[in-house]
Amino acid sequence: MNTVAVLAGTPVDTQMGMDVLARVGRSALPFALAENPRAQTAFQISSSQQKHAAVLAVLEQAMAQGCGSAFVYCNSLSAAVDFPALSAETSLAIVTPLDVYRDLALRYERLGFMAANAQGLSGIERVLLGANPALSALGACALPVVLAIEEGLDPDELVEHYGLDRLAAWFAENGMEALLLGCTHFPYFKAALSRRTSLPLLDPAEEMLARLPV
Repeated sequence: MNTVAVLAGTPVDTQMGMDVLARVGRSALPFALAENPRAQTAFQISSSQQKHAAVLAVLEQAMAQGCGSAFVYCNSLSAAVDFPALSAETSLAIVTPLDVYRDLALRYERLGFMAANAQGLSGIERVLLGANPALSALGACALPVVLAIEEGLDPDELVEHYGLDRLAAWFAENGMEALLLGCTHFPYFKAALSRRTSLPLLDPAEEMLARLPV
């Protein structure tokens, strides 16, 4: 079973990705692209050439350390970088949340989604509607929530403080069938929010794991 390179925006969500792989017994190495969410957002709005070169250097480092595939545990990073091109260039199998979103788009007629920032929001919307142009999609972004998660705020307090239950109600009132947690930080509060909404909360991690080569 090959070692997996975990790429994400910050050390926190990189560790979250490591934890996901550890739960299924996969060997992995962490590669964070930035020190914190604000630095990650700045990276994501840099030029395509800069992003490509930076991520290529990380992937080459990962391969030099024996990694045979990559697990991109960051939605907004997945949306901001052309990972299919990098996969072709490196011959490395790269799994991202966007791979799962293409399939999810075909399972719903009305889908709500949350992202960390507008870069992620735009990228997810592009993937969803590219897969299913008839999909009715409704989105919101919440970088302050990501910052609070990085600081370790209790999930129940976080849901209450940022009104995530009211946000879920807004999605439901607008006819959404489910709410996609379009940031890999967001499973942190999934259980707390699930207790406050009947709207199904979608986490792509399990389907991402199924796509990783052994």
